[in-house]
Amino acid sequence: MTLESSPKNKTASLMLVGNPNTGKSTLFNRMTGSHQDVRNAPGTTVEMFSGTWGALGARVTDLPGTYSLLAKSPDEQVTADAIAAPGTDLALVMLDATALARSLYLLGQVAQFATPVVGILTMGDIAEASGEPVAAERLAAALAIPVVAVNPRTGAGLSELAAVVADALASPSFVCGFKPAPREVPEIPVLTEPGCRCVGTSSCCTPPATAAPDVPREGAAPLAEELAEAEHLFAWVESIMGAIGADAGRGSATRSDRIDRFLLHPLIGIPVFLFLMWTLFQLTTAVAEPIMDWAESLVTGPVTSGVVAVLGGAGIDVPWLHGFLIDGILAGVGTVLSFVPLMAIMFAAIAILEDSGYLARAAFTADRAMRLIGLDGRAIMPLIVGFGCNLPALAATRTLPNARQRLITAILVPYASCAARLTVYILLATAFFGSAAGNVIFAMYLVSILLIVLGGLVMRAIVGEARSRNEPLLLVLPAYQLPRLAALAASTWRRVKAFITGAGSVIIATLTLVWLLQAIPVTGGHRIADVPVEDSLYGTVAEGIAPAFAPAGYGSWQASSALITGFVAKEVVVGNMAQSFAVDEPDDPHDAGTLGEKIRANFNQSSGGHGKAAALAFLIFVLAYTPCLATLAEQRRMLGFKITGAALLVQLALAWVLSVGVFNVARLWW
Repeated sequence: MTLESSPKNKTASLMLVGNPNTGKSTLFNRMTGSHQDVRNAPGTTVEMFSGTWGALGARVTDLPGTYSLLAKSPDEQVTADAIAAPGTDLALVMLDATALARSLYLLGQVAQFATPVVGILTMGDIAEASGEPVAAERLAAALAIPVVAVNPRTGAGLSELAAVVADALASPSFVCGFKPAPREVPEIPVLTEPGCRCVGTSSCCTPPATAAPDVPREGAAPLAEELAEAEHLFAWVESIMGAIGADAGRGSATRSDRIDRFLLHPLIGIPVFLFLMWTLFQLTTAVAEPIMDWAESLVTGPVTSGVVAVLGGAGIDVPWLHGFLIDGILAGVGTVLSFVPLMAIMFAAIAILEDSGYLARAAFTADRAMRLIGLDGRAIMPLIVGFGCNLPALAATRTLPNARQRLITAILVPYASCAARLTVYILLATAFFGSAAGNVIFAMYLVSILLIVLGGLVMRAIVGEARSRNEPLLLVLPAYQLPRLAALAASTWRRVKAFITGAGSVIIATLTLVWLLQAIPVTGGHRIADVPVEDSLYGTVAEGIAPAFAPAGYGSWQASSALITGFVAKEVVVGNMAQSFAVDEPDDPHDAGTLGEKIRANFNQSSGGHGKAAALAFLIFVLAYTPCLATLAEQRRMLGFKITGAALLVQLALAWVLSVGVFNVARLWW
């Protein structure tokens, strides 16, 4: 039977449900390819991915991974609500062959709704390699629903699954073979609820009109009722496991168990973890930086030359148009393009750690330290990556298990002092502190760590505890696997594409606006796009906000102009200062030269002779305020406008307060 045989199936709605680390998202990517979109669930920051299954033309929604529909987190609640909501034609439930009992528990909960169910058996190759194979045919017979063995990483079994789903959508009664009865211990593996009826091909196991799906919700059912429901489901799971001749407990030690004896041992696991985190840090700095420079040079070189040649060939000699296209739009495109290699490298690295199964082990290793700030060990990787670059660090928060941790970590990431800030540290520390510059730079990183810790404590108080600090982290460790190149490439491309279309458009628009402000003269007899910074609208704005920084000792338009530009990208702060002081930008930030002398004179004047104190306060502000426009745009895409806006205001206020405080204390010595 094909899907085309039933016109209504062209708009069929499928829900992909499963435990974390069962291959659900990988399967979703294979089903939908590039035909995907992402949205936040209503009223939450939980992302839900939807797409069109090309083989069937049906709509598939990849729900957040969960172990139970008794929701204990926003992510789990989103999944539970989606399953309960009307309009779902078919639930595709992932069944992990290496942890079948746990998957069957979730399947039993899903089955309590009047939605047709198809089982998808994954991790079969790993279960077979460990000597505990699971036969899809035998499991299907025990459950009395279709069960298809699929390898999401290779795509094996996907065409068979498409055929089964097509049949199920054409005839829902084909897949309504069971419904575990609430609070009854089943005497046989398959038990149909009394009163359940199948009507033609339009409904499946519809309970009587007076009955409602009996699925407990947190806060809606007494604890005793939840325990009774769980007891019934556990008994049902045991009956299914017995029917297929499987052991619900642990069997012999697997290959993953043997590897974990080393990687989870403190004397071996911690050094391995630190080495991998150091490698991630290097990827965001030493490895990515030359590739980023090369990518940006494509725009500033051949593309720019091509635009100039086209304009010249067309006889267009309009200075402001040249500036708008080259210094405005193309500069924005170049900035976005320069981030693409960085994002691709980091997305690929994260995908390798996740697909290989190590990511859960890294969380286990770092858990004790992260619990101090209200997070668990899974948040350590984004924060470490943030010291290389905040942008891929935000992307790394997608690996975190629930919306609460993603929210807290995404807000803390900007306080990790990225490599772009380092050029500013070096310039000012060299110009003002000479041989002690290294100590000042090191102090900036210590302050950064302190801000993350304090921020975590504050967020823990605001958001609340997810679990007791004394409660150990409970993780399901997936089996180790070799990552698949094709799947990694596809996953990396999808994430990079989301960055380009999401954050990229905001970056280009903002950089174009900055150029426009710098191109409009407000004093003197200047022409548009041919005006010194101080005589432009941009300079006027900088001069207007300069008094706000006077209490911190750097209340000049040159300093405020650099901070405004730094809002777009910290990499251009030094260049903006050189432009404002009309000197050449130093090739090496350690060689401050004439620029350093100009900055010293400016800061000494604005601070009343306390230039060192003002410089230190300026560095603190650079550390604490918004890292860059690209990070802000990614935050907005992940968290929404309101949360991002509130976090931005807190960052600016905190940076100003710390900067003023540091200046007024430091000037007692300098």
